[in-house]
Amino acid sequence: MRATVIHGAFDVRLEDRPDPKIDGPGDAVVKVVASCICGSDLWPYRGENPVKQPRPIGHEFVGIVEEIGSEVRTVKPGDFVVAPFVVSDGTCPHCQAGFQTACQNRVGYGSDKADGGQGEYVKLPYADGTLVATPEVPDDSLVPSLLALSDVMGTGWHAARSARVKAGDTVVVVGDGAVGLCGVLAASRMGAERVVALSRHEPRQKLAKEFGATDILSERGDAARDAVLELTKGVGADAVLECVGTKQSMTTAFDVARAGATVGFVGVPHGVEVPIGTMFGRNVGLNGGAAPCRAYLPDLMADVLAGEIDPGKVFDAQIPLAEVADGYTAMHERRAIKVLLRP
Repeated sequence: MRATVIHGAFDVRLEDRPDPKIDGPGDAVVKVVASCICGSDLWPYRGENPVKQPRPIGHEFVGIVEEIGSEVRTVKPGDFVVAPFVVSDGTCPHCQAGFQTACQNRVGYGSDKADGGQGEYVKLPYADGTLVATPEVPDDSLVPSLLALSDVMGTGWHAARSARVKAGDTVVVVGDGAVGLCGVLAASRMGAERVVALSRHEPRQKLAKEFGATDILSERGDAARDAVLELTKGVGADAVLECVGTKQSMTTAFDVARAGATVGFVGVPHGVEVPIGTMFGRNVGLNGGAAPCRAYLPDLMADVLAGEIDPGKVFDAQIPLAEVADGYTAMHERRAIKVLLRP
């Protein structure tokens, strides 16, 4: 099979790799219908995270189950499935509590136990604890939105839930990538009265408005803080969604939060410092982390299949898997919000 392998900074290649085979009773092999490039894939691509040796990459995909192990009960060959971005057993105490990303037996894609997601096939363990099947094979037009549930929609939802968004709130979303845009959609769906998206890119601003943003601010840093305070008559936001993971984005998130607010953070932290003095003095909370997308998948899938949400709009580029290197370049250069790959 063909699969994407990262060799180092700015060096992504599509290579031939062995076809996957069932190794254990809980395994499944999935034929990929669509996969995508994640913002977090750009950290190693840009050299921010070291690549010690070539490895398969990708952790978001949907597809058709080809084969299962003898003990798999919840999916069967022929099922269309959504795969959350980590493999979880579904039975450990953390999974049972709804935090599958902290599974005691967590497996990452692109490891010796699970193939990378940006390929033609993926073999993974713990199929029952990980994969979620649709009631029937969906129309192809639904594939982008179902693919968004593997990571970005669930992660945006987690940001809003962690920030304790409620009806009537004023919410500020820091970050206009696919996760931030899905955070706008989540906050709007949770009943926020005002959703302020921080974005300076016109295509992303347009999509933010489609997803429910009531206000768009292009400022950054101190200027963003001042603009939010002006919008809110000096009070700040009831809830803030931090969807980037940099020092600046976290600083901005706390700067725009009102006293007693909560910052829901889902951006993978790089160089972030938590302002504990601000948290103490203004009673601003911090909550969130790696999103347990598996916990949110059934409900969000029902919303997609019912036509109530369409998070697949974050995919503004669809290209063949053979052009995956071009997809990475497009996202790195911010010419694309999120790139969908078709085998």
